[in-house]
Amino acid sequence: QVQLAESGGGLVQAEGSLRLSCAASGGTFSNYAMGWFRQAPGKEREFVAGISRSGDITYIADSVKGRFTISRSNAKNTVYLQMNSLKPEDTAVYYCAAKGARLPGMVSSVLADYGYWGQGTQVTVSS
Repeated sequence: QVQLAESGGGLVQAEGSLRLSCAASGGTFSNYAMGWFRQAPGKEREFVAGISRSGDITYIADSVKGRFTISRSNAKNTVYLQMNSLKPEDTAVYYCAAKGARLPGMVSSVLADYGYWGQGTQVTVSS
């Protein structure tokens, strides 16, 4: 079983930056595509970014394209989400996730494709 732990959230002013990290344990990290999702109060959880198991393919949601980037270090069992030019509408709990058993190495934007989830980290952007 894969365990995931996010860190790096916090309070930041608009136009600021944050880098989220997600450390994985309990499995072979390099076997899994990884994703970042977020959930704002009263809204459904939505896809933010995904990365293939080797890191050569990334997929970024239109709402954050050009501002957020995803990367990973298989040597450190960690996936990152660099968030720049943050906006108040980026305020949410951010979750990292690892793909489930079906095509575990392929990046996906579909929430149901992910089988393992972290506890989330709060990001608050003030105007």
